Amino acid sequence: MAAVNRTDRLYAIVEELRAVSPRPRSASWLARRFEVSPRTIERDIAALQQAGAPVYAEPGRLGGYAVHRHATLPPRHVTPAEVTALAVALTEFRGPFAAEARAALTKLVGTMPAGQADAARELIGRVRLLSREPVPATPWLPVVEAAVVQRRAVRLSYLDKHGEASQREVEPGSLVGSAGNWYLVGWCRLRGAARVFRLDRIRRATLTAERVPVRGFEELVPDHGSVPTRALSLG
Repeated sequence: MAAVNRTDRLYAIVEELRAVSPRPRSASWLARRFEVSPRTIERDIAALQQAGAPVYAEPGRLGGYAVHRHATLPPRHVTPAEVTALAVALTEFRGPFAAEARAALTKLVGTMPAGQADAARELIGRVRLLSREPVPATPWLPVVEAAVVQRRAVRLSYLDKHGEASQREVEPGSLVGSAGNWYLVGWCRLRGAARVFRLDRIRRATLTAERVPVRGFEELVPDHGSVPTRALSLG
């Protein structure tokens, strides 16, 4: 394994222990895995425990370090084909929370039995996609995501459809995807009304510390029945 900084290694240790839970990993095994000394692993484990991570030492000849079973997911009954389908969908996805979606898929694979996880990785490696026209790059997407999730006002430098620039302060409401683009629906303080901002027209976005009221899509777009949007389904 290539050398990593300590923060990355601490995270990776927890993920390694989570993937094999409830089985433990010894300090010597982890030391070989992360190419450090067993003493460094012991210091890392102590730091994780002080930070509140659910890592504990299991005594005995076959003991080591483990993550508490109640802090982990049991193996999921998903097939390699199902995981591959998710990977294909996420490869094409460029919208909000794309990075989080890929992290969730990685964690899902980590909860699969070892044989099934290996089969999933092998199948994913045999799938290729022809290049497609990408969704327009939106470098300020993480700031807009944070504004929506944390319910904080965001300042935008924005170009309208005529190419005219303006400075906006927006109370974020919803994120809407349509026709290859993503839009922020929010309350524009400059206009004193609800407005829709295409993310690829944002030239700069600054997250403020100001918390704002929750504004749902229905509140911001009262005639939403005429707008062909679909809510996300969680089953």
